[in-house]
Amino acid sequence: MVSVKEKIAYGLGDTASNIIFQTVMMFLMLYYTDVVGLSPAVVGTMFLAVRIFDAVTDPLMGNLADKTHTRWGHFRPYLLWLALPFAIISILAFTTPDLEGTDKIIYAFSTYTLLMVAYTAINIPYCALGGVLTADSKERVTIQSYRFVFGMLGGVIVAGCTMPMVEYFGQGDSAKGYQLTMTAMSVLGLVLFLLCFLGTKERIQQPKEQNIPFAKSIQALIKNDQWRTLCIAAFFLLTGQVLRLTLAVYYVKYYLGREDLITLFMTLGVVASMVGCAVAQPLAARFCKIKAYISLQLIAATICGFSYFISSDQLVLAFAAFILWKFFLDMATPLLWAKMADTIDYGHKVTGLRITGLVYSGVIFFIKMGVAVGGAIAGWLLSFYSYQADVTQTISTQQGILLSFTVLPALGSLFVAYTMKKYTLTNQVVENIQSKLTTVNNTKV
Repeated sequence: MVSVKEKIAYGLGDTASNIIFQTVMMFLMLYYTDVVGLSPAVVGTMFLAVRIFDAVTDPLMGNLADKTHTRWGHFRPYLLWLALPFAIISILAFTTPDLEGTDKIIYAFSTYTLLMVAYTAINIPYCALGGVLTADSKERVTIQSYRFVFGMLGGVIVAGCTMPMVEYFGQGDSAKGYQLTMTAMSVLGLVLFLLCFLGTKERIQQPKEQNIPFAKSIQALIKNDQWRTLCIAAFFLLTGQVLRLTLAVYYVKYYLGREDLITLFMTLGVVASMVGCAVAQPLAARFCKIKAYISLQLIAATICGFSYFISSDQLVLAFAAFILWKFFLDMATPLLWAKMADTIDYGHKVTGLRITGLVYSGVIFFIKMGVAVGGAIAGWLLSFYSYQADVTQTISTQQGILLSFTVLPALGSLFVAYTMKKYTLTNQVVENIQSKLTTVNNTKV
C-alpha cells in the first residue's frame, strides 16, 4: 500500500505541472491576442506547429527516462534536475519585450517552444512515476485521484488568482502583471516539484536484463493495441476540452458580456473538477471503470450540446452548465491515467518488454497534440468569425464563439466514448496479466 503522505507528495507534482498547463489552456491565447497583440490565426498556427515538434521530443524523453539509472530511480531525478529551468522558462514565456512585427512573433514562437520542451522533459518522467509507485490496479486509481485533486488545485490557483494578480502586479500594465504573476507561480511550482521528489519512491523496476534499441521499443509500443486506443481517445478528449477551455474566457467576456465574472467562472469550473476527481475512486470501486468512463463522456457531451441553447442573459444556467461539465468530465480523468499503467502491464505480457516511460510519453504526445489542435482550432475559429480584441463583437462573432464553445467540444466527447468501446482491460483482466507476469519473473529467478 502507498501511504496517504506519499500520495499527497505525488499529487503536489501535478499541482506544479498544472500551474503551467492550466495557464496555457485558460489564458495563453488571451495573453497573446490581447496583451502581446498577435492575431488569433497566428497564435493558433503556432500552437499546432510547436506540438508537431513534440512528435520527436516526447518519445525521445520517454526512452531517455526508461534508460536512466540513478540511486533515486528512473523518473524521480528529473523532478530535481529540471524544476528550476522549467520555472525560468515559464517566466520568459510570459515576458513581453519591446518588439515589433515579425520579431514579436519570433520571440513568442521561441519561448513557447522552449516552454513545451521543458514541460515535456519534466512532465513525462512525472507521469511515468505514477506507474511505478504500485502494481495494484485499484490503488493506481486512488493514486491518480489524489494526483488530479491536487492537480486541479493548481487549476484553482490559476483560475482564481491569475487575473487578480495581473491587475495587482501590473497596476494597469498587463504585460508587467503577467510577468510578475508567472514569476510568483513559477517559484511555487519549483517548491512543489521538490516536495514531490522528496516524498515519493519508485517500487516497480524494469527487468534488469532489458536493454533494447530505441527502434525496437517503438515497435513494441505500436504492437500494444490497448495503448493505441488510449492515444486516440486522449487526442479527441483534449481537442474538445482545450477548445472549450480556451474559448471560455471569450464566452464570458463577449457572449455573456460579463468580463468581471471571468475569474469566478473559471474558478468554479476548476473546483468542480477537483470534486469530480475525488469521486473517481469510489466510482471505479463500484462500477466497471471502462463503462463508467464511456458514460461520463456521454454525459459531458450532452451538457455541452445543451449549453448552446443557453441565452446570454441566463447567467446562472450558463455557470451551472459549465460547472457540471467540468465535474463529470474530470471525474473520468483519473480513470484514464490509471488505464495507462494497465497498458504497460498488458504490453509487457504481449511483447516481453516493459517500456514505462515510452508508454506514457506516447499517450502524452497525443494529449499534447489534442491541446495543440484544440488551441489552434480556437484561434482559427476566432479569426474566421472576425474576432477583434477588446471591442464589442458583432452578433455573428458572438454566435461563432457560442457554437465553438458548445457544440464542437460535445463532438470531441462523443468520439472519445466511441473509441473507448475498443478498450478491454478490465480490473480482472489486468489482475490476470499481473499474475502471469509475476509467475514468469519468479520462474526466471
